[in-house]
Amino acid sequence: MNSPDAIVDKQTCLGVIPARGGSKGLPGKNIRLLDGKPLIEYSIEAALKSGCVTRVVVSTDDESIAHVARLAGAEVPFLRPAELATDEAKSIDVLRHAVQHYEEKGHHHEHVLLLQPTSPLRTATDIREAMKQFLQSDADSLQSIAPARTHPYLLRQRTGVGQLTPYLEAEFHLRRQDLEKVYELNGALYLMKRNLLMEQGKIVGASNQGYIMPAERSIDIDTLWDFQLAEWILRYPDRNGEISL
Repeated sequence: MNSPDAIVDKQTCLGVIPARGGSKGLPGKNIRLLDGKPLIEYSIEAALKSGCVTRVVVSTDDESIAHVARLAGAEVPFLRPAELATDEAKSIDVLRHAVQHYEEKGHHHEHVLLLQPTSPLRTATDIREAMKQFLQSDADSLQSIAPARTHPYLLRQRTGVGQLTPYLEAEFHLRRQDLEKVYELNGALYLMKRNLLMEQGKIVGASNQGYIMPAERSIDIDTLWDFQLAEWILRYPDRNGEISL
């Protein structure tokens, strides 16, 4: 009987890293140096080292990003067409474009993995363990998640006159430790069957798994603050979780 790792190694998976040139929140962030290395390189290296991604392709409209990606070991067989390089372009269309490109050349993959370059702390082990969980569950799709920073029952909303009311109806006598565990999407990885994407036009299927990642590896870089926090974690890995305010 094949071991879970042997089963993972036999799969074919297309890893797609989308990286547009334009970024309003943090200009040039995809190739901005994070602790001395271009941001996008972290995702490329994690995918290559995971051992379960058949091809790692960067989908970009920017030649500078393409150059950095190729140096890091990714394939960049095309520059993304203009209609897929706008603020309104959807991830699903970018994924389908990449899959179609390879299938037209006779390269077929059983699974598709979306890796956002803005999640540099996601590791090769995360990718491999997520794939293992995905295959063992026989799910249609998988998304990475992290423990929610704020429980929905603790959220409040203000009316126009400053009145504070619960966002969700709750038993007010509940203690924090009695609240059920909830998770939030961290954007680090999305894994799906090829047929779910190409035939059903979906990234998330009816049978969807959640791969849990800790908060310290779940940073999604959108602002300079996010970038600086990720850099702090990379520079001082032994001090994770010891930040005091």
